[in-house]
Amino acid sequence: MEAVDQKNEAIDTGAGTLSDEQKAARCRQNLAAAVAAVKKALPGMTLLENEPMCAHSSFRIGGPVRALAAPSDVTSLSKLCSILKENHIAPMMLGNGTNILFPDEGLDQLFLISTEKLTKMFLLPDGAIYAEAGVSLSKLASFAQQNGLAGLEFASGIPGTVGGGTIMNAGAYGGELKDAIESVVCLYVPDQALYELTNEQCAFSYRSSLFKKLGGCLVLSAVFRLEKGDGEAIAAKMRELNEKRRAKQPLDLPSAGSAFKRPEGYFAAALIDEAGLKGYTVGGAQVSEKHAGFVVNLGGASSHDVYELMKHVRNTVYREKGVQLEPEIIILPPDYRLEDFGPAVRGNHISINTPPEDANSLPQ
Repeated sequence: MEAVDQKNEAIDTGAGTLSDEQKAARCRQNLAAAVAAVKKALPGMTLLENEPMCAHSSFRIGGPVRALAAPSDVTSLSKLCSILKENHIAPMMLGNGTNILFPDEGLDQLFLISTEKLTKMFLLPDGAIYAEAGVSLSKLASFAQQNGLAGLEFASGIPGTVGGGTIMNAGAYGGELKDAIESVVCLYVPDQALYELTNEQCAFSYRSSLFKKLGGCLVLSAVFRLEKGDGEAIAAKMRELNEKRRAKQPLDLPSAGSAFKRPEGYFAAALIDEAGLKGYTVGGAQVSEKHAGFVVNLGGASSHDVYELMKHVRNTVYREKGVQLEPEIIILPPDYRLEDFGPAVRGNHISINTPPEDANSLPQ
């Protein structure tokens, strides 16, 4: 890992002499070369160029990214990442796009890897469940129920995938994935190596994990260790939780789930509601009238409508309640870029995440 860090440091230093415009131009050149190399080396892989992200996000918002690839297995994904690294491009993984806001302007410096075809799931000999990153959490929960395994009932209505859910430690109704995950396999892009991390090494916390803090980690699969239970009782619990969701959440409108994380000692939705913001609207974006914790697309909302609405919500709640809300949605601004030799990645327009001090290494 030390050698890799030194190499990256040398690359960063060299890029430091370039202007932002020069860095952007170089990134576009490298992306063009990477796309051509992928087409040549992996001709059977689904590869979409200048693909509009409104078709790949639950918000139904977003302009085109430079490229979107969908490998059919871990081997082709690994080869794809190797080609990208050779061209100095760091990819971003995309699950179901259920907690991301893409900018209307598009992201011409972004190469996305979709996990939509990484959907293998089966029981291991010891009774644990193996699931690849693209498996939906609802299918994972149903598979567990069908095999009489309890502990994932809360996940049956979460509209994400194993990969994305692991990165953000998805949860609902008192349950979190960290309570069920035994181990995770990831590809660490900087050194192109596979790592299997234990639950403890994943450093799970509320809506976060090592993978989210570190960056450069592509979650490939996870093993879930659950308790034996009664299949009918598990199914009844899943129905109960899903009925609660339908009754309380605006599932009939495009959104990206909970817009803000739960502040310690508070509930984001209650704070927003008490600030009189339920139903507050900017353009086509609205604080849901059904659940103040959701921002919904009433139709034709732009990413900037959502940006401005969320800024107003944060400012108002802080002014009236003294509580600072942190976005749970991943917000990608127009100037976002992911590149091995590029500048530090800005988290989003609303809040900036500071990387941990040990962000250059993975547990061995």
